Amino acid sequence: MKPQLEQIKSWARTVGQMAIEMRKEDLNIEQKGLADLVTRADKTIEAYLLDQVATNFPKHTVLGEETGMHQKDGAHRWYIDPIDGTLNYAHGLPEYSISIAYAFEGELQLGVIYCPPEMDELFSAEKGKGAWLNGKPIQVSKIDKLIDSLLITGFRHSLIDTPRSNMDYFIHMARHSQTIRRLGSAALDLAYVAAGRAEGFWEIALNPWDVAAGILLVREAGGKVEGLFGEANLLEGSVDILAANPVIFPPKCATCSLKSGTQNHQNLAKLMFLGKSDSF
Repeated sequence: MKPQLEQIKSWARTVGQMAIEMRKEDLNIEQKGLADLVTRADKTIEAYLLDQVATNFPKHTVLGEETGMHQKDGAHRWYIDPIDGTLNYAHGLPEYSISIAYAFEGELQLGVIYCPPEMDELFSAEKGKGAWLNGKPIQVSKIDKLIDSLLITGFRHSLIDTPRSNMDYFIHMARHSQTIRRLGSAALDLAYVAAGRAEGFWEIALNPWDVAAGILLVREAGGKVEGLFGEANLLEGSVDILAANPVIFPPKCATCSLKSGTQNHQNLAKLMFLGKSDSF
């Protein structure tokens, strides 16, 4: 048995209201790691969604941020991020989202991002059928020059002083784009690319639950998503991701390099979102 999009949207709205109400109470904030928090809301929302999947689809596998892998039938897999942007949520910033995705035999089928609940924006997508915001079709932007593009990125605190830091990329891209934003929720970032509010997004060392629903949203809205450094599988392990509208998305054959500390990063042309009309 496979889920229906409306079913997942209903779950998202329910837990969105839970997030709003729990924000008014003691969040019992805990430290999972450096600059990495978990709240009572994260745990409660994930528990609710796990229960919904177990009740309706008892044989399905689930990968959740807080509880990890619940291995069952590997052909059916869910990706759940109860609150993507927990730091924002814990500080009272409304830039957070709830992300739920379903894949069958490794192919994303359904994705929902509710972000943020206070604004009541529900993004959804179904493979081969399109992407929507509150029921209305959305498409990626048509901007065709990097210098006219608003980009979004993020930074892993643990990578700042390592060769995999995003700092050099951020500085380089800041010189060639209109502006760059850091919002604090990768799911929200991808939803905004899908809706045409931003032209592109990249980030290093994310997790599958951060990006699964957003990947489907961007693709169904007409955009492109790939591994930042050529990785084929974005639903396993550590995820380096690049998403953009198809005009500024770089050609696969483009290669370049940027000196970053002691390491040369290949395919920087990808990160630069080279389009046909751009030249540097």
